[in-house]
Amino acid sequence: MPWQELQPRQFPAFDKELDGISKQTMDDHYALYEGYIKKSNECRKILKEFDYSEIEGNQVYSPLRAVSVDYTFALLGFKNHELYFGHLGGEGGSPQGRFAEIIGGEYPGGVEMWEQAVRKAASAARGWVMVGYDLNDGSLFNYIMDSQNLWAVYNMVPVLAIDVYEHAYARDFGGTPQGRKDYVDAFFRNLDWDHVNRQLEQAEQAALGASQPALQE
Repeated sequence: MPWQELQPRQFPAFDKELDGISKQTMDDHYALYEGYIKKSNECRKILKEFDYSEIEGNQVYSPLRAVSVDYTFALLGFKNHELYFGHLGGEGGSPQGRFAEIIGGEYPGGVEMWEQAVRKAASAARGWVMVGYDLNDGSLFNYIMDSQNLWAVYNMVPVLAIDVYEHAYARDFGGTPQGRKDYVDAFFRNLDWDHVNRQLEQAEQAALGASQPALQE
């Protein structure tokens, strides 16, 4: 299917009163998401219209390199926020369902240890924490991404995303390390574990499909 321009979506979290995360923060955050969509579309259009028989491909600097790199930042800003907004608006609490089943076996201390680990990862990251499902081995793990387009892991499908850039929490909690910790606590109070588990189910199905041998003609 040919690529279609990205369009902003509506998310249930914006129709709810979140616990600790203000509507103003959410509205400002949504405007940022819209900006990523606009720039993703602009970059994609430019990259499709370059005259590749003439344009320079230089690794120090070239228009091709500049737009290509910025496209990844804008596009992952769109993708990351789609996941982040999608799993807010829930009842929070401890992990449930299939997610809890897998993550409980990843750490020697089970789910409780993972909860400690993901909060510490949120304190250590500069941009995002992704809890990702590995298509190769079926594991769930916490991945730090210091920027939206840095340190992405191949064959890792994010199923839970924590935005720890200051725009996600400074208005409500202050731009301090303690403010970030308080925000992460609020994030988990508003998490929709059903949505997380739907993301995980899709990732597991993708891994199952990829592992099937090719059909013989």
